[in-house]
Amino acid sequence: MPRILLIKTSSLGDVVHNLPVASDIATRLPGAILDWVAEEAFADIPALHPSVSSVLPVATRRWRKTLGRAATWREMRRFRRRLQSHTYDVVLDTQGLVKSAVIARLARGVRCGQDKTSAREPLAARFYDRAYPVARGRHAVVRNRELAALAFGYAMPTTPPDYGLVLPAEPLPPELARDYVVCLHGTSRASKLWPPAHWVAFADALLQKGLTPLLPWGDNAERARAEAIHAACPGVRVLPRMSLRGLAVVLGHARAVVGVDTGLLHLAGALDRPVVGIYTGSDPQLTGVYPHDPARVANLGGFGQVPAVEEVLAALNRVSEK
Repeated sequence: MPRILLIKTSSLGDVVHNLPVASDIATRLPGAILDWVAEEAFADIPALHPSVSSVLPVATRRWRKTLGRAATWREMRRFRRRLQSHTYDVVLDTQGLVKSAVIARLARGVRCGQDKTSAREPLAARFYDRAYPVARGRHAVVRNRELAALAFGYAMPTTPPDYGLVLPAEPLPPELARDYVVCLHGTSRASKLWPPAHWVAFADALLQKGLTPLLPWGDNAERARAEAIHAACPGVRVLPRMSLRGLAVVLGHARAVVGVDTGLLHLAGALDRPVVGIYTGSDPQLTGVYPHDPARVANLGGFGQVPAVEEVLAALNRVSEK
């Protein structure tokens, strides 16, 4: 049976967007053994896909900051030994960056990726044995699936994306309300944020409907924003800091998830929850939530647009009814 290595290291949204590739390959190559290289911070997510046999965590983000330490070089050697412990029939890099292409080059097997006209960093194409053209200007999920189809020689799937995630059998924290909506207020760039006053008004509207807004956070700035929203609307709940695996469980049991452009929003869509995406500094046509069932997702806004609270509430009503 073929052994295949998928390389999609980061970010969280990119990792989620690559999950349908694992499903497509598993459907068309029954019995294939799939391994996956992902950044250590995101390795829990491909591990939730039943067709992924093994996840190889890599720590390029952390290693770059500590190259002067002997321990870092020992970790890098251990990763390389594990990477090279198998010979793969195909090594597929869907990231299209030099850092991911270098990992592909270190692996043993036929290395495949996007050609220089398609890759985000054209130099990456030089590291592959086979490079394929994948048209730009389409959603990342579509581009990933097309690259895999070209590399493995099957027709581009016309079926909706299957993210394949299976949540661990872990109970929710007992203190969580039964009917809650996760509000993802934090993101990587200030231009993608929704104004705090909008979050307060939105949370108040949820409380009036008998729903509890939950506010997760991942760093000090997000925690401060969550606590400020709580101060203005005491009925919301600020979650403790949680692992990505724990957050996946919380998202997977939510009545709905509303959030700005962040990886957790895409994870919620992959878990087939009703989702409303709020876009103020990115293009939802290219990076919006791309669900199995489009009726359960609403992507609002775009570059320089700030969706109104009423618009978000109306969208939440629509997706929650499906």
